[in-house]
Amino acid sequence: MTDLSKVKPGDEPETFDLIAHLRGQIAFSRRTFGPGHRTEGVTAHIAKELDEIRASPGVLEEWVDVILLALDGAWRTGAGPEMIAAAIAAKQRKNEARTWPDWRNVPADGPIEHIKGGRHADADPR
Repeated sequence: MTDLSKVKPGDEPETFDLIAHLRGQIAFSRRTFGPGHRTEGVTAHIAKELDEIRASPGVLEEWVDVILLALDGAWRTGAGPEMIAAAIAAKQRKNEARTWPDWRNVPADGPIEHIKGGRHADADPR
């Protein structure tokens, strides 16, 4: 088992194939946790991991647990690896096109939410 506390820059692969990763994760998850939506189970596990993050916010492995659980929930919607990867990219573009408040004016313990209806003038319209 890899001790994620010892992961450092330079350990990463030159490239990371998200679609190949998802194919493997989906096969493992279906085999280990079964098919179906499992929405309550996945979200309950995410809630547990969020509590662990709040207790130890600097522990990378806890954040990765949430990422993996979110990807597990994503394939359980019926989306395949390619659709999940495309949705991640599309959502990032959407977030980058939104207008956000200045982070310095938002309490550090509160969410920073986009300004409804606002767009950056130079935003990618996709």
